[in-house]
Parts: sequence; C-alpha cells; structure tokens
Amino acid sequence: MEYTHLGRTGLSVSRLCLGTMNFGPHTVEADAHRIMDAAHGHGINFFDTANVYGWGENKGLTESIIGNWFAKGGGRREKTVIATKLYGDMGDWPNEGKLSALNIRRAVDASLQRLQTDHIDLYQMHHVDRDTPWDEIWQAMEVLTLQGKIVYVGSSNFAGWHLAQAQEAARARNFLGLTSEQSLYNLIERSVELEVAPAAQHYGLGLIPWSPLHGGLLGGVLRKEREGVRRASGRALDTLNERREQIQAYEDLCEELGHQPGDVALAWLRTRPAVTAPIIGPRTEEQLDAAVRSLEVELDAKTLERLDGIFPGYRTAPEHYAW
Repeated sequence: MEYTHLGRTGLSVSRLCLGTMNFGPHTVEADAHRIMDAAHGHGINFFDTANVYGWGENKGLTESIIGNWFAKGGGRREKTVIATKLYGDMGDWPNEGKLSALNIRRAVDASLQRLQTDHIDLYQMHHVDRDTPWDEIWQAMEVLTLQGKIVYVGSSNFAGWHLAQAQEAARARNFLGLTSEQSLYNLIERSVELEVAPAAQHYGLGLIPWSPLHGGLLGGVLRKEREGVRRASGRALDTLNERREQIQAYEDLCEELGHQPGDVALAWLRTRPAVTAPIIGPRTEEQLDAAVRSLEVELDAKTLERLDGIFPGYRTAPEHYAW
C-alpha cells in the first residue's frame, strides 16, 4: 500500500479510502466486517462514512456497523483513520441537521456513540451551510478539538469560493481550518478542475474524490452490457447514451493497455494534483480486491494525454474560458 499525507497535515493515509455507504443498505453487517478486515489486510487505513448512511429510517446504521467492528478490538480502531460527516437531517425536529453550533455539538456526540470511539479523526461537513456564519461553525469545531472529540476538520461538496471563505475565517481565528475537501471527481466529471482543485492546492487541502467510477460507467459498463452482466439504468443510462462513443473509446484504450477500466480510472485520479485518495465503495470483498489492484497501474504521459483526448478536462478558471 502507498501512503501520503492528508493535505498539508502530518497525517498519513492510504492512497485508497474505504467508503462505507453500502454497509447496511446493500452489505449485511457480517460481510461489512469482513470487508473492513480485508481492507486492513491490504494496508488501507483510511475509512469514510457519514451519520446519514443507512438512509431513511436506518440513518446511523452504517456508523453503528463500524462501531461494532471497532468493538471487536484487535487494534481495529487504532489502525483506522476514521472520517465521518454531518449536515443531513437526522430527524424531523428543528436543529437536527446542517451546521449550527447546536447541531454540531449534538451530531458529534451521536456519531461517537454509534462509532463506539472517543474521537473522530476527520470530521467533515457534508455540504456547505449558507445560513450559518463561519465564526459560529469554527467556534464549535474549536471546542470539539479542545475537548479531544475531533482531530481534523474537512469539507465535502464545497465550491472553490466556499473553501476560500472557510480558510480565511479560520485564519482570522488562528485555527487550522479545513484539511480536506471531498468532491465528485472522475474522468467523466472534471468540473472541480475549474476552481475547487486549485483552491484545495492553494490552501493545502487533500482532495478526496467520491464516485471515482461515476456510478460504474468507468468500470467497463459496455463490456458488461454485452456480456449481460450489468445494464445501466436511470441517470446512469442517460449519461451512458450521451457519452457512449467516449466510453467505448475509453474501454478500447484500457484493453490496449491491458488493464481493467476501473483500475485505469482510479490510477488516473492518483495522478491528479491535490488528490489524496479516491473513495472506493465495495459491496463485496471481490470488489475491494479489484480496487486495490489499481495501485499496480502506472500511467505514462502519453496515456494521460490520450485520456485527456477522450475526456477533456478544464484549465484553471478564468483561463479556461477567458484570458
């Protein structure tokens, strides 16, 4: 396993992050525990979750599954950099969501209880809260840090100017501020290259891409379609129909390289500036093993240029559209 620092911090994390969103809704607890043990076996020490995972009436279930795994002992908690998130509503009553100081205080205690741990290594805001001032948010996070309940703070789904707002407000308080930003980023969806990735680089934030295979469209979907293994549906099918020629060209390139499409997609993300670790969300151990295989893939400059030709990216704003 390869390791790197999370942004400008001294925290060492694996170049793959284990996403746990499927634990509960699609993967039963016993299988989830086996996947997490297997992840440690591969050297993955960075796990990501959220308080809303489990969804619907089962919000919090995923954190509870992880907490039960930690409770087994054997160094499971000590070997894991655990990241969770807050923002989504956990109930129907006021102040059960978003980023008020009150909800931050309540949400962290609830996550700690479900996770059966005394601290969260990376506490992430799942979305920007336009109604709560940054001084309120940072004061709450400072208190949690002083109490030892959290170590680092991260964001998710922030725009570039949100990152700037957050960091400048933290700087004024002499607080470390954000250490990471979790964004949608893959070969098909590269919008973060306009402003989010440059802002992350400027402020020393580790970029953590979610949906690295764009819902499976970069995982060999056309081959699986021909083999009758899997068919896209819903929005994924709409995107597939819009980009079928691109995706076919991509799968042809991967076949020429002798690598699986999913491996190439993950390897490409590891070459991107500021990227710390893409999030993989396996439902089975086999899917985990396949994702780890991507660490063996190295893409040369010519291949990266060909990938840019198939899926054009963005120059930093404003040069992409102006001068």
